[in-house]
Amino acid sequence: QVQLVESGGGLVQAGGSLRLSCAASTRTFSSYGMGWIRQAPGKEREFVAAISRLGFSRQYTDSVKGRFTISRDNAKNTVYLQMNSLKPEDTAVYYCAAKLGFTTQLEEYEYWGQGTQVTVSS
Repeated sequence: QVQLVESGGGLVQAGGSLRLSCAASTRTFSSYGMGWIRQAPGKEREFVAAISRLGFSRQYTDSVKGRFTISRDNAKNTVYLQMNSLKPEDTAVYYCAAKLGFTTQLEEYEYWGQGTQVTVSS
């Protein structure tokens, strides 16, 4: 069982930045591909970014390319999402998720955090 705890959300003005963190409670963190997924009010969950277990592969949804960066520190059992040039449409609850292997498919993630709210004001 892997527990994931997100932090770093908050209220920011458009154009600002936030860095989300997700701490994992497992001794085998480096075995897991990690992802960030978001859910805006009234919308379905949406894939944002994913990183392979050693960080060599990264993928992003088109709407965040060039603005968001996913990274990980396996020594700290933590994955990050650096979000720059934030837009009001980035407002959502952001979840981190884990899967043995690597995926961008939401239904394939095995473990999920509780989420952290990001609100971008115009």
